[in-house]
Amino acid sequence: MINLLLAVIYLSFISLGLPDGLLGAAWPTMYKQFDVPVSWSGIIFTIISAGTIVSSLQSDRLTRKLGTGKVTMLSVATTALALFGFATCDSFWMLCLWAIPYGLGAGSVDASLNNYVALHYESKHMSWLHCMWGIGATTGPYIMGALLSSGHVWNKGYSTIGIVQIVLTLVIMFSLPLWKSRASVNDGGNVDDKPLKLKDIFKIKGAKEVMLMFFCYCSLEQTAGLWASSYLVLNRGIDENTAATFASLFFLGITVGRALSGFLTMIFDNHTMIRIGCAIIGLGTVMILLPLSDVLVLAGFVIVGLGCAPVYPCIIHSTPEHFGADKSQAMVGVQMASAYVGTCIMPPLFGAIADWINISLLPVYLLAILIIMIVMHEMACKKTSSLVH
Repeated sequence: MINLLLAVIYLSFISLGLPDGLLGAAWPTMYKQFDVPVSWSGIIFTIISAGTIVSSLQSDRLTRKLGTGKVTMLSVATTALALFGFATCDSFWMLCLWAIPYGLGAGSVDASLNNYVALHYESKHMSWLHCMWGIGATTGPYIMGALLSSGHVWNKGYSTIGIVQIVLTLVIMFSLPLWKSRASVNDGGNVDDKPLKLKDIFKIKGAKEVMLMFFCYCSLEQTAGLWASSYLVLNRGIDENTAATFASLFFLGITVGRALSGFLTMIFDNHTMIRIGCAIIGLGTVMILLPLSDVLVLAGFVIVGLGCAPVYPCIIHSTPEHFGADKSQAMVGVQMASAYVGTCIMPPLFGAIADWINISLLPVYLLAILIIMIVMHEMACKKTSSLVH
């Protein structure tokens, strides 16, 4: 029964990744149809991100009241509704409207599922589950591209992924008894406990440091992923096709790295894995920074992706160890929110720096974020006495 539930959770993580790349894949077609500037995809992205931040912060309250299984089911159903909403849009303002449930559906399920796995499963499963997210995030744009290439309109891509989400909603609904059998204190098992308020979370030793770690990690990952291709073309003079290929390999490096990390967590604890990941990110970033051959610079981005692989899942999995099972859902929620705030702020900030100064500063920018992340991790280790060093 436990293995059956784990299979449902794996499917849920694939589903979580499926919608993430759809907007980017379909936007070159969508913006022409809606007759809006190409940059307006950022408006939709910001609305989705804002909804995700809000629902992440509410995950502790919802999970205590409903349990992880029901939160996951309702969140996936909300995302499915939003995807069908996107598929029916014939104006830009409607996209903005449907972006609200799109974001709200993603945040709660992300925070709730991550905490559930951190509480009930070994670290290897956290890494492999995030590898599954990568598979979903890769598959979604592929489905959209295949449909567009076959002569279908972009709406078909959204409705197709929406159907997948509906099927998963039904699977989760029928699996609810399995979730209840493993309920814990903050998984609907003790609804009398009040959810932690944000001001109370900030008072917890090490909380601010771990939140800043999440902010830095997602800032680094998203900035590298967004600007890698432009950096290679504008700063190194590499042709656009080659640059685009290696920029995509950055995300492949994360996905493959997480598959490998699952095995390494059987040998090393979470904190060692985080340190190894940071060291690999540093190596890759230095390779990008130094005046090396184009091949080594291209390889540098792939190495940064490999280094990113263990950091995110291992920080999440160590949350109950940091703060205790009773506080872990609230902490995972604010960690997710911090991650999304970093995603919203730091990649556009580098875009401004590239405009004002020079895009060659990308590796310097990444190194600065990495150093802050490393310092915050070590401070969290010192402030939280239950951490394993």
